[in-house]
Amino acid sequence: MIALLPTARRNRSGFTMIELILSIGAAALILIVANQVLFTSLRLRNTVSDAIESAAPLELALDSIRLDLQGAVTPKTNGLISGSFRAGNLSSTVNSQPVSLEFNTTTGSLRATEPWGSVQRVSYSLKNSVEDGAGAMDLYRGVCRNLLATSVAEVEDQLLLRDVARMDVESFDGTQWLQQWDTTDTSGMTTNLPVAVRIRLQRGISWGANMGPVELLVPLSSQSRTNSTSTVGG
Repeated sequence: MIALLPTARRNRSGFTMIELILSIGAAALILIVANQVLFTSLRLRNTVSDAIESAAPLELALDSIRLDLQGAVTPKTNGLISGSFRAGNLSSTVNSQPVSLEFNTTTGSLRATEPWGSVQRVSYSLKNSVEDGAGAMDLYRGVCRNLLATSVAEVEDQLLLRDVARMDVESFDGTQWLQQWDTTDTSGMTTNLPVAVRIRLQRGISWGANMGPVELLVPLSSQSRTNSTSTVGG
């Protein structure tokens, strides 16, 4: 026969109702705080990700312009490979389309399947957007690889940046900034490469309100030189 202990002496190791309520309340408070921290981190991550994604096309476009300008070929009169350097509101020498910047550069890719060299003619211009609606403009890079074409050469248009309201190009001659530069004009003083080129891109409304212009300044180190000899009579 098993003898039962008195009620007062039984082992009571369980939790009371008040302890359970307090434990559940504390756990709920911890979950609420953790939830707020988690969603704040997610919103911050999304904000940073959107900023990086929106800035990436702009950085790529500026890098493309910078690399092309740094590889600009020194112009030469009637030179097929050296070509000309032209900046401002002009028409392309390849297909007569409006361009803001056009010159020969050494950024062409060499491929075994193509006969072209590293020198190519590039142009930068704004064209009507096909996606952002009426009035919107996109920045395009035109590439012509065949510099020895006997007819109208083929130009490959590459989309660089969407919704660009304006593109301004200025060339520095050593003393002042000029809005027009054309080495094909032999009667002027712009027959050589400029000392530097400054480009301003004004972004459209899709980039956000109160977006200021983006400026790119690229010095050009390549300059053509003419050796002159003077004779002094005795």
